Amino acid sequence: MQSYKTVLWIALGIFTLAIVCLYTPVKLLFDQAFLVMELDHLGPYAALFFVLGFTIATTFGFPGNIATIAAGAVFGLVWGTVWSLLGATFGAVGAFLLARYLIYDWVTHYFGQRPLMQRINRAIVRSPMSFVLAMRFTPLSPFSLVNFLFGLTPIDLKTYTIGTFVGLIPLTIAYTWLGVTGKQAFSGGDHRPFFLALGALTILSLLPIAFKQKSTEPKPVKRTNRRQRLTR
Repeated sequence: MQSYKTVLWIALGIFTLAIVCLYTPVKLLFDQAFLVMELDHLGPYAALFFVLGFTIATTFGFPGNIATIAAGAVFGLVWGTVWSLLGATFGAVGAFLLARYLIYDWVTHYFGQRPLMQRINRAIVRSPMSFVLAMRFTPLSPFSLVNFLFGLTPIDLKTYTIGTFVGLIPLTIAYTWLGVTGKQAFSGGDHRPFFLALGALTILSLLPIAFKQKSTEPKPVKRTNRRQRLTR
């Protein structure tokens, strides 16, 4: 009965989040044109408000891909990457701390003995930095959900923060570059850099899948012929 209540609460939370994103001003967080316009109006304070807004949004589970693309259009490749990386990292730490101090005990009590949870915890204890980097290098992993889930594991905050910052660098550059080249393309400029940025993002998305398939391929078994076995 308790498991049904848990599923019900999770479903209710997802439904509420969807309503908020679709029918409240929060939906503007997913409007790239609106973000670019507002950041342009902020002038010298744009970077500060961007990092602050990115941090708050990510802390409460809103994805930051659109904001990162907008940062590229407004701040350029270098500073757009820097501000997005700071906002994403701070937000990831905020979500981690919310999960760690609000629901960690509850999740550990009800789900701590589940085989999946135990396997994840063992993998993190064995190689925490590698685990964080692997998750951050994967574009297809749900960033906001992963932030909360890490807060429910035994990983320490320092390792999580460093691994998140370093692991987000490739994706952040790719999304920022998409914003820079997209602005140029839609302003009548050269379209080729935009397609190159899309290609880079696609390659980053496929790399983890390729590595996973390669690591799961069975290794060939070395066979010795009959004469070699007889001479041993």
